[in-house]
Amino acid sequence: MKTAVPCYYHLDVEVSPERVGQVSRILAAHLRYWDLENLVDTVCRSTELLLKAIDEHATDKNTSIEMWWNGQHLITAVGDHDRNLRPDQDLRACLEHIAAISDGWGCCATDTGSKVIWFSQRARAGRSAPLVPTAPAPRLREGLQVPRALPVTVLAAPADSADSPLEDAR
Repeated sequence: MKTAVPCYYHLDVEVSPERVGQVSRILAAHLRYWDLENLVDTVCRSTELLLKAIDEHATDKNTSIEMWWNGQHLITAVGDHDRNLRPDQDLRACLEHIAAISDGWGCCATDTGSKVIWFSQRARAGRSAPLVPTAPAPRLREGLQVPRALPVTVLAAPADSADSPLEDAR
């Protein structure tokens, strides 16, 4: 199993109808790079819904999008800078859809009066392939054979010599 490395991505964008598709493709590319292909559809669809709602209802179109991957969950947050945008009224349909397809979601206010809407997706287990032992690869060259036992050289003098200690022992 591949170990997950925590990842973070941040994007500031001024929302317009043309930019919604571009942002979706950017987020999809990062999710694929992080090996989270199975989360692309739900994350991009939810983000597109939020950006379209911000484009339709907000007066300030500047938004920040952040994604955090901790190895188990992907958290995506979209922050708008419009104090007058009300999630309970303007974003109701969008938030209902996000609640239906995400594992968790929420909305919180910032110090400046803007909002951050976040949602979480749990990483699903991918298809696992059984481990199959593979045959060793053929060698490119022949290996050297084990050296044969070499004959031991006779350190003593030849047996017919008169000085030979073996002659005296006979």
